[in-house]
Formats: sequence, structure tokens, C-alpha cells
Amino acid sequence: MKVRIDVMLKEGVLDPQGKAIGHALGTLGFSGVDDVRVGKTIVVTTQETDPAKATQAAKEMAEKILANLVIEDFRVTLL
Repeated sequence: MKVRIDVMLKEGVLDPQGKAIGHALGTLGFSGVDDVRVGKTIVVTTQETDPAKATQAAKEMAEKILANLVIEDFRVTLL
């Protein structure tokens, strides 16, 4: 079973990489871009066959190592 874990900075946390990309998009002529936030996506393939257990395992992975819970939020999606 595949699980996708999306990790993003929490609202209010400065995102310098997102600001730089937003600025670059503006200079390239992409108007109307108000804000850019940068995150990461991790796809885990597991041998687990129970969707609830796979989701729980992915949440534990995010909480223990994949996300910094002080400044980041995460979302788990079964694929």
C-alpha cells in the first residue's frame, strides 16, 4: 500500500524559499500570484494491507521524523 505524506510550514511561519519563488514568478511575468508556500511530499510504500494501520503508521512516521511539529503541519493520504 502507498501512503503520501505532505509536510508544509504552519501558517505564520516565515517561508523564505516560498518568498523567493514568488518573487521569481513575478519577474517572469506570472501576475496575480499573491503567496507561495514550499513544502515536501514523501511517498512511502509499505507491506501493510489494512488502510487504517497504514494511515496510522504514516502519521507516526511524520510525527517522529518527517515533520518538525513545532513549525510544520502534515497530511496523510492513501494512494
